[in-house]
Amino acid sequence: MIFLLQKTLIFAIPLLIVALAGIYAERSGIINIALDGIMIFGAFMGAIAAFGLRKSTFFVDHTQLLFFICLLIAAVSGAVFSLLLSFSAINLKADQTIGGTALNLLAPAITLFITKVLFNKDKLEMETAVDSAGKSRDFGFAILNGDINPVAQVFFDKTYISTFLAILIFVILSVWIYKTKTGLRLRSCGEHPQAAASVGINVNRMRYLGTTISGALAGFGGYAYVATVANGTAEGTVAGMGFLALAIMIFGNWKPVGIAIGSLLFGFLKCLAVTYNKSLIQPLESNAWMQNLLANNEGFKAFYEAIFKNMYFYNLIPFITVLIVLAFTSKRSRAPKAEGIPYDKGAR
Repeated sequence: MIFLLQKTLIFAIPLLIVALAGIYAERSGIINIALDGIMIFGAFMGAIAAFGLRKSTFFVDHTQLLFFICLLIAAVSGAVFSLLLSFSAINLKADQTIGGTALNLLAPAITLFITKVLFNKDKLEMETAVDSAGKSRDFGFAILNGDINPVAQVFFDKTYISTFLAILIFVILSVWIYKTKTGLRLRSCGEHPQAAASVGINVNRMRYLGTTISGALAGFGGYAYVATVANGTAEGTVAGMGFLALAIMIFGNWKPVGIAIGSLLFGFLKCLAVTYNKSLIQPLESNAWMQNLLANNEGFKAFYEAIFKNMYFYNLIPFITVLIVLAFTSKRSRAPKAEGIPYDKGAR
């Protein structure tokens, strides 16, 4: 059970921080459908930084500091990459959905080009760069004394520093967007930009701010995903985590508390495919009634092995759940009124 909760937390953290990224962009009035692409670009740039910094003998014994620097570089890279979306949506007044889709296609292409130039490879493999910075054992904290409180074990045993950083950032930015003057101005630009402009708020500046913060958070989440969930390996993709984070944002009704709940829920569902054998299948098959049922019912045995012992079935669960949840909650969702609408000073 502890193992399952630990894995849930690992999967939930990238979803949590990237869903928050979606909130910042959309609350300012920009639809950031490019979260998946920004995650890929941020993860790749963080991996490249890790590859270069690892050559220094200083970082061989300071992997925690290396991980922090790579997360920072990934966040900065994500922020810079998101400026393409900001420029197209704000200055060019282009369709934001199409612009975001273009960035989702552009990010893997850029990483492929850099991979070819630097590593002379034809595949989008980040394994070399990320592995050179060390896998999960280099990035996590471990409690040597096994006789500890189960709750403390979940949060502090074999836990990544990115987990603590993400939670801290999530709390600070969740408070900032609701409790500060700048946060209020940013949210007003996503609800009624003309009214915001009438009291002296620079709508374009606020939208640039929201989208840039969104890009930084997505880049951070992308590298956190590669270094933790993917255990240091990824082939130029984040397995659709950016799109899942968008669904969590909608599920959470564009509110931090809602996306925190959604991230834990979908993080749990996402980790089932990884932990199903150890946490679900083995305990179930150890029961005498299950052993008897499998031995005496060939039809049930065939069904059981085709579904419950098939890891691909568990991989489908989060995405099927997303479709079901959104189908039932979409009517209660309240998106920012002006999201996706280019700002026009003359409009009323």
